[in-house]
Amino acid sequence: MNWPDGDYLAYRLRRSPLTLLGLCMVALVLLAILVGPWLLSTDPDRIDLRSRLAAPSAAHWFGTDEVGRDIFTRVLYGGRISVGIGFFVVLVSATLGSILGGLSGVIGGKMDTAIMRLMDVVLSVPSLVLTMALAAALGPSLWNAMLALALVRIPAYVRLARGQTLTIRESGYVLAARSFGAKPWQILRWHVALNALPPISVQASLDLGSAILMAAALSFIGLGAQPPAAEWGAMIAVGRHHVLEQWWYSAFPGMAILFTAVGFNFLGDGLRDMLDPKHRQP
Repeated sequence: MNWPDGDYLAYRLRRSPLTLLGLCMVALVLLAILVGPWLLSTDPDRIDLRSRLAAPSAAHWFGTDEVGRDIFTRVLYGGRISVGIGFFVVLVSATLGSILGGLSGVIGGKMDTAIMRLMDVVLSVPSLVLTMALAAALGPSLWNAMLALALVRIPAYVRLARGQTLTIRESGYVLAARSFGAKPWQILRWHVALNALPPISVQASLDLGSAILMAAALSFIGLGAQPPAAEWGAMIAVGRHHVLEQWWYSAFPGMAILFTAVGFNFLGDGLRDMLDPKHRQP
């Protein structure tokens, strides 16, 4: 059955409550981190030693930290950093990986072999271990952690883009373009890119949650954002020293990471179902 775009989207959302749930969760997170800090008058770095390690209350919804800073405000501001890291990592890795994988598939030959063997070497090392090694080599900082995460995620997009390219390049319209003298970059731009975009978009949406989790892990071990930055992983790292008495210090940033990662995963699964032709039958 052929569906008009709007009717098909509405149908899939009705049939997939998790997709709708993921969309709502992501929208709520983005709304909170973009609008919330603007509505609040509290400075996330304002110190109030009289209120240090205060429990959640009407004055401080998520409690306060060891120097009296409001954790609710810091969670909202920290969301801008953590979610921003996710978008930066996915944008860089998806762009570079898609271009490299597309060129590898279009050109083929020795270049294709060399690129894919290099990607195999990178993929043979556990991603978290390689990310930690790169971040440590570059030096502990937020930007270095983002760069390390982006570099490690590139091979996944290279393989995905190459696989799509190998399928598309045998299509009749691509063969016709070759016969008329089209250059590899022209084929990549006008024929491969648009057809390979749906699966790459799905992979990117799924990677957002993973990138946020890995960035928080790097900050937790001291290789990412450094205190007093209001980043979720860094907040948990400091809060772990008070976890037995002041549970709220680590609990609320941790719940923010969980909520955001689950929302992006639900959304990615829904996009995969909607963009996969196999799922277009009711």
